[in-house]
Amino acid sequence: MIDSEVNRIIDPKETKEEQTLDVSLRPKKLDEFIGQQKIKDNLTIFMAAAKQRQEPIEHVLLYGPPGLGKTTLAHIIAEEMGVNIRVTSGPALERSGDLAAILTNLEAGDILFIDEIHRLNKVIEEILYPAMEEYALDIVIGKGPSARTLRLDLPRFTIVGATTKVSMLSSPLRDRFGNIYHLNFYENDEIGKIVKRSAEILDVNIVPEATEKIASRSRKTPRIANRILKRVRDFAQVKGDGKINDDITNEALTMLDIDEFGLDEIDRKILELIITKFKGGPVGLNTIAAATGEEMATIEDVYEPFLLQIGMLKRTPKGRMATEAAYEHLKLSSTDQANKLL
Repeated sequence: MIDSEVNRIIDPKETKEEQTLDVSLRPKKLDEFIGQQKIKDNLTIFMAAAKQRQEPIEHVLLYGPPGLGKTTLAHIIAEEMGVNIRVTSGPALERSGDLAAILTNLEAGDILFIDEIHRLNKVIEEILYPAMEEYALDIVIGKGPSARTLRLDLPRFTIVGATTKVSMLSSPLRDRFGNIYHLNFYENDEIGKIVKRSAEILDVNIVPEATEKIASRSRKTPRIANRILKRVRDFAQVKGDGKINDDITNEALTMLDIDEFGLDEIDRKILELIITKFKGGPVGLNTIAAATGEEMATIEDVYEPFLLQIGMLKRTPKGRMATEAAYEHLKLSSTDQANKLL
C-alpha cells in the first residue's frame, strides 16, 4: 500500500506554507512572468484597451493544472491595471451572504479572484450571474408569500476565476467570461529561466548545470521547480559551501528520490503495480485505487496527469495501460513480467 500521507515534494498543489513564503518569488509585472507567451500577448492588448477606455478588463477565466501560475497571473492583472484584488475560493463561499459581503465592498475596477471556481455551489453561482453581467446584486428579503427581491447596484468590477477542472464549470457561468485562457505545461528552458530568477531573488549562487538539472526534474511546473530549488539550497548550505553546483544537486535529488524524469517513489510504484500485477494493463482506475490504498480522485488528479503527459501511461476505453516508455524507464521487460506471473 502506498503511503497517502507522504509529503510529496513534486506535488503541484500549493501548501499552506507556500501561500505566504513564496510571495517573494512571484513576478509582479507581466514582463517578469516567464512562459505562457500567447496568454501574455493577449492580456497585454486587452488590458491596454481597457485602460484607454477607462473600464475594467472583461472577466477572465484561467484553467490548467495546478502550479502553472493562475494565481500569479490574477495578481499581475490587478497590478498592471492599478486596482485592488480580493482573494477567495469556491469552497469558502458557502452562503449567499458571504458573496454579498465581498461584492458590496468592492470599488470600481477592483478584481475579485475566485480560486477553485468549479467548486462554487449552485446558489452562489446564481447570484454571480447578474453580478457579472449587469453589475447588480439581487437580495431576497423575507420568506414565503411576503418575500421580495431588492436589487443593489454594484461598481463595475472584474472576476478572475481559476480552475483545474474547467469541464466541471456550468455552461452559463463559463459563457460569462470574456477572456478564457488555458495554461500549458512549461518547456524545460522556461523552467530553467524561472529557477535562475528565483535563485537570484533567494541570493543563491547556482551553476548552469544545476539549473538545467533542477528544471528537467520539475515536471514542467514552476511551483515544483521553486520547491526543489529551496530544498537543494538547504542541502548546499549544510553539506557544502552554500553554492549549488552539479555534485550537490545530484546528491540532493538522490536524497529526495526524484529521478531524471521527475518521478518519485509513488509514481514509480503505480507504474510497477500496473506492469507487475496487471501485465501492463488495461486496468480500471478503481482497481488501481484499491491496490494502492489511494482514492480514485487522488490518482486521477494528482498522479495521472504527469504520467500521461510524459507518455508513460495511457488511457484506453478498457482502462489504464503502462507504455513502452514506462517499461524502459523502470528497466522491466514485458517478457520478464509475463514469466513472473506464470
